[in-house]
Amino acid sequence: MRVSVIGATGYAGVELLRLLKNHPEAEVVHITSESQAGKPINEIYTHLNGLYEQELISMKEIDTIANDSDVVFIGLPHGHAMAVGKALVGKNVKIIDLGADYRFTDTSVYEQWYKVEHTHKDAQRVYGLAELYRDQIKTATIVGNAGCYTTASILALAPLAKKGLIELNTVVVDAKSGISGAGRSASLNTHFAEMYDNLKAYNVGGHRHTPEIEQALSEFSGEEVVISFTPHLIPMSRGILSTCYANLKKGVTAEAVDAAYQELYKDEYFVRLLGRGAYPQTKNTRGSNFCDLGWHIDERVGRVVVLSAIDNLVKGAAGQAIQNFNIVCGFEETTGLTNVPVYP
Repeated sequence: MRVSVIGATGYAGVELLRLLKNHPEAEVVHITSESQAGKPINEIYTHLNGLYEQELISMKEIDTIANDSDVVFIGLPHGHAMAVGKALVGKNVKIIDLGADYRFTDTSVYEQWYKVEHTHKDAQRVYGLAELYRDQIKTATIVGNAGCYTTASILALAPLAKKGLIELNTVVVDAKSGISGAGRSASLNTHFAEMYDNLKAYNVGGHRHTPEIEQALSEFSGEEVVISFTPHLIPMSRGILSTCYANLKKGVTAEAVDAAYQELYKDEYFVRLLGRGAYPQTKNTRGSNFCDLGWHIDERVGRVVVLSAIDNLVKGAAGQAIQNFNIVCGFEETTGLTNVPVYP
């Protein structure tokens, strides 16, 4: 399949290039950057020397990109993918957007949280969390790739919500992400001297991934779900550890919790069930498309605590995009994604 990457110089975009290089069914035909157009990609990212030497072009050449591509990955900040999506309507091109523009069923929720008008409300889009929306993704034209915090948190909580094992108004998500989740642009908040030897919360009660988690849990439970979500930045480049809390419904046993996870994920290659009492670690998923899950039952307070570890740039972004690409194109879902986590 001929693929193009719009926004190839961000962390997610260049991670896509890394993974696509070893994908036997993908040929990268165009890569774009508005600020670096005309430069070869390996001049910006020298780790690509000998691997990619293509020149970046402007996405203003969208007609050329459309004519030459079967699938277009969009790695742009929120608010920018809709223009690309509208330009590709009727072009017989599949779209996988790594941003937020096509993640929401209700575009008014997007507008409320992202403070941007949604200009492609009639887009036929599907939410791109492969393990839970596979059947819809198979026939999708536009896939809204799930966010990083959301991937870790939804995979952690979906079995409990689907089986009705938890009190949905008690869900609390406490998640910690490496700095790459903030993007490549320079910022005081992610400056080395600010983050080294430091741990801090941000956007308490207002992070934009909150409604995305709520949307999925509401769909799986059949009830409206409102959660409390607090994200943190930690001084490492990659990884997310999401710690999710919820009160168990009266009479729910530890064995019922175990069974819920086994039933939903027993055939999922990329979800590794470490089991009750386990402690997932970000290092064990680094560079891979795996999500490691472990859970604990705190009988004293009647609460379940679920731990979820992913690499935010792979399962939380580029790897998940390729997993969705494989589903859309009819390839084996693990194609190009079986690399072993990098350890130590």
